[in-house]
Amino acid sequence: MFESFSSTSLLAFLPAMTYNLPYFGEINLDRIVAAATIFIGLTLIFWFIRMVVLIRLKSLARKTAGELDDTMISVVENIRTWVYTLVALYIALQFFTFSEIVEKIIDGIFLFVIVWQGIEIATGLIGYFTSHFLEKDEDGDGQIDPNSATASNMVALISKIVLWALGFLFVLSNLGIEVTSLIAGLGIGGIAVAFALQGVLGDLFASFSIYFDKPFRIGDFIVVGNDIGTVEKIGIKSTRLRTLQGEQLVISNAELTTARVQNFKKMEERRIVMNFGITYETPHDLVKQVNGIVERIFDSIGKARLDLVHFTSFGDSALIFEVVYYVESSVYSEYLDIQQEFNFELMDKFSELGIEFAYPTQTIYTKTV
Repeated sequence: MFESFSSTSLLAFLPAMTYNLPYFGEINLDRIVAAATIFIGLTLIFWFIRMVVLIRLKSLARKTAGELDDTMISVVENIRTWVYTLVALYIALQFFTFSEIVEKIIDGIFLFVIVWQGIEIATGLIGYFTSHFLEKDEDGDGQIDPNSATASNMVALISKIVLWALGFLFVLSNLGIEVTSLIAGLGIGGIAVAFALQGVLGDLFASFSIYFDKPFRIGDFIVVGNDIGTVEKIGIKSTRLRTLQGEQLVISNAELTTARVQNFKKMEERRIVMNFGITYETPHDLVKQVNGIVERIFDSIGKARLDLVHFTSFGDSALIFEVVYYVESSVYSEYLDIQQEFNFELMDKFSELGIEFAYPTQTIYTKTV
């Protein structure tokens, strides 16, 4: 029971109510009346707070621009009605004396309910702060980024675990149970568990690193070593990619934070280097026209910017030209469309002028002795 609570002050104001009843003998109703008065009075006060004060505060909160006051009122409003009744009943029971074990049970139930409601209030406030400071619209499309939503959920989960652990220790401590040895045991056990689950914990902290560092996000097309795919989900332990072949690839977060990752979603334009060769039999004047042909082709292709085209070397069986151009898009299919259009146009122009593409050939000269 709460030692600070004293029932003698209220009993002093009540008249003596001792009666002799048949079959029951002498009965003192002082404590029963005092307990009933406290219970009914507190119940009415709590009802007034819920039905009048909170409603008034809600109407005032709607007029403010911020959402913090609305959240605080909401979490208080979500306190169950029976919790108020339990608090009034617990205080009313202070007028009576019970055995030690009964008092322990009553105290335990009361403390557990209070701690449970306190954790729910704290969880609601934590949810408000995580949603406002962690959940962000990174793309500006009006939707919360799934990566930030995952981080927000992890922070809320870890906070709830910590709050319940502290609440459990608080209840045990107020029931007179020595928790010092329990805390020490939990500390040693926590170290053992940390060693046993160091891989899982490594992935967990790696997921936080991915969120705050943001090397990639859900929907990005990335390359990790020899693996290529689109990020589908960033979880607590692993990240899932959808590969070009269609299967799902699961990679641990710890591996992703230590590997070299290429993120093509961050690419604003794509630089392409290609080579082609024409035959040695091509007339000299036509060889000189190849650069101009390539330049005119790129002038007619949208989303492509020619950087350079040069006759670079004499190959084993071809005159080698190098073309460097930029695709003004990060979409791989658009690059393929542009490359295909260039190839078709180049074939048409060469066919009109009689220029032939080279392929590996070998000429053998024989000499009769």
